[in-house]
Amino acid sequence: MKFDTPAGTNPIDQGRVIGIPHDRIDGPAKVTGTAPYAYERHDAAPNAAYGWIVGSAIARGRIAAMDLRAAESAPGVLGIVTHANAGKLGKGNFNTAPLLGGPQVDHYDQALALVIADTFENARDAARRVRIDYMPQDGKFDLAAERGNAVKPPEGDFGGAPDTAVGDFDGAFARAAVRIDQHYTTPDHSHAMMEPHATTAAWNGDRLTLWTSNQMIAWSVGEMARTLGIAKANVRLVSPYVGGGFGAKLFLRADALLAALGAKQVGRPVKVALARHQIPNNTTHRPATIQRIRIGADKDGVIDAIGHEVWSGDLPGGGPETAAQQTRLLYRGANRMTAHRLATLHLPEGNAMRAPGEAVGLLALEVAMDELAEACGVDPVELRIRNDVQYDPEAGTQRPFSSRKLVECLRAGAERFGWDRRKAKPAQVRDGRWLVGMGMASAFRNNLVGKSGARIGVDATGKVIVETDMTDIGTGSYTIIGQTAAEMLGVPLDRVTVRLGDSRFPESAGSGGQWGANSATAGVYAAAMALRAKLAEKAGYPADQAQFEDGLIRHDNESRTLAALAGREGVWAQDSMDYGDLDKRYAQATFGAHFCEVGVDIDTAEVRIRRMGGAFAAGRILNPKSARSQVIGAMTMGVGAALMESLEVDTRFGFFVNHDMAEYVVPVHADIPPQDVLFIDELDDKSSPMKAKGVGELGICGAGAAVANAIYNATGIRLRDYPLTIDKLLKAQAA
Repeated sequence: MKFDTPAGTNPIDQGRVIGIPHDRIDGPAKVTGTAPYAYERHDAAPNAAYGWIVGSAIARGRIAAMDLRAAESAPGVLGIVTHANAGKLGKGNFNTAPLLGGPQVDHYDQALALVIADTFENARDAARRVRIDYMPQDGKFDLAAERGNAVKPPEGDFGGAPDTAVGDFDGAFARAAVRIDQHYTTPDHSHAMMEPHATTAAWNGDRLTLWTSNQMIAWSVGEMARTLGIAKANVRLVSPYVGGGFGAKLFLRADALLAALGAKQVGRPVKVALARHQIPNNTTHRPATIQRIRIGADKDGVIDAIGHEVWSGDLPGGGPETAAQQTRLLYRGANRMTAHRLATLHLPEGNAMRAPGEAVGLLALEVAMDELAEACGVDPVELRIRNDVQYDPEAGTQRPFSSRKLVECLRAGAERFGWDRRKAKPAQVRDGRWLVGMGMASAFRNNLVGKSGARIGVDATGKVIVETDMTDIGTGSYTIIGQTAAEMLGVPLDRVTVRLGDSRFPESAGSGGQWGANSATAGVYAAAMALRAKLAEKAGYPADQAQFEDGLIRHDNESRTLAALAGREGVWAQDSMDYGDLDKRYAQATFGAHFCEVGVDIDTAEVRIRRMGGAFAAGRILNPKSARSQVIGAMTMGVGAALMESLEVDTRFGFFVNHDMAEYVVPVHADIPPQDVLFIDELDDKSSPMKAKGVGELGICGAGAAVANAIYNATGIRLRDYPLTIDKLLKAQAA
């Protein structure tokens, strides 16, 4: 099915199942421990051996010698994979560095060997006996030091052109009555998902099966085939349950490749999981940024010139953190410029993390907007309303937004939060030992869609079955896909079985980029429309007039049960949703407004979040219950980025020092108060037949800036170097 014209009225609009809060249908399996995760597939791959990865102890250089003798003779050892015996390996298109290093070493903790043994303990013990001598080379590990050497990166798939320009930014900025010109910095971030990277691998002849924790099944099938030099048809990926990903599991990683190589070598299934301390350095992270924002406005705060420059770093061949993306679309300004520059850093690979680009870009832009509001003496909410624009400000009126309800979010969120009680002058409110302040920020995240397919059928009992390789990374994919099928076929949700995460199923858009829910359900919609047509034909009814409800197909005064039409063999249909150029003709994005109240201890500078709230517009909300959970989780990640999260780089040796959950600090329950989430009614008929948009990443975009602005309102201290930790506040307080 092709979606190339705005959606009219369709079966989804009935709203009998879609748009209604539902408990997650996968919940019982997860809370009872019966949901099978990648490392636990004893049922599918019995008698599995265990692998432990040996990572590089240097950041850059070559292996001079590798002594495996002590490890090979250790108890229980079955084999050791290294570059010397792995055979010829390619490199996936989505991997910046080879997943198995040697003799060249590209980054610290790059996998250099896999030790395989009969037990986990034996594998880990033997891995410690591997001796590697290195020839280290100098590397570059400090973004600030390399900023001057950064270059313009090539055009990216999701970030678009690295630079954009409209009008005369320099001239307009110089002439502006009010000017903001500030630098902001964000550190490297770790995904810190609950389930580590893990894989169980098994070969059957020349066919490989991987039970793995992965967000994008089809991508990784191709990447594994390319890396091993085998046909895609000989690779199967199974990933029905994923314990969090946030972008860390978008691509093939070392656990999957080495499990496959280990299983081939020892002739039995092998399972590999990364220990927590291996994840930040062995896999991917969100790169640090340096951002310069310049805004020129009149005395009323109406923007005429806006510029956003970003510096980030990655390994050779990597890409930038596209932190100026939102600045291209969020606010007015006839004269504009954005630019991204990429420095070569020999740190572990930088790549996508939840809301890549906007998550850290808004940490800077929305603080700059707060500074502009203060400079103009305009309320921060009102300032953003004055600078709203209903069309792509880089393209002009010929490219309007498909739907844009930022102003509605700002007004509804402010009223609900009690924004009118905020004192504009900082450091005016005190509650005992706490200085109290309020802050806010806009939320923005681009809306992306991708081709997505599904197979759907009705069996002899009238039960509906849906199959797609879409993954559920803890976000509720099982439930919204089930809701879509139930709505389309007119059955209760408990009469739908959903099967996900297997490369034998039709290819979906996968989980990532906030495109998963809208794209995957649109694929189910396409397959369901094909199945409706088949069932109507069997019943002898016109497909465009048949009604599906209560397990029946009706036309005029006649009806037939789905079970009877399915017969003993059942009826199946398969289709996919493909897209035309609506996303080119219309700017598509999701919007919101964050509000936060903080308390800052007057003596210790401890920051406590007292209240958080937000209003969000993201098209049709398919399941308000799970959508709310996604948003509050994202807001929590925003608090982490604002107050505590930072991978600390040892710039002498090129690795992240705080590589475990004891020292990479994330918010815990005690840090987060109840969070209020309001969804603004919206249907976007130019996004998909579902009239939905993504919501999972919107909640992180701007949340941290609202915290930063609240701290300023409480204390009068403006920090622009994230995270906003106690030591920085105390230093500024003493200055």
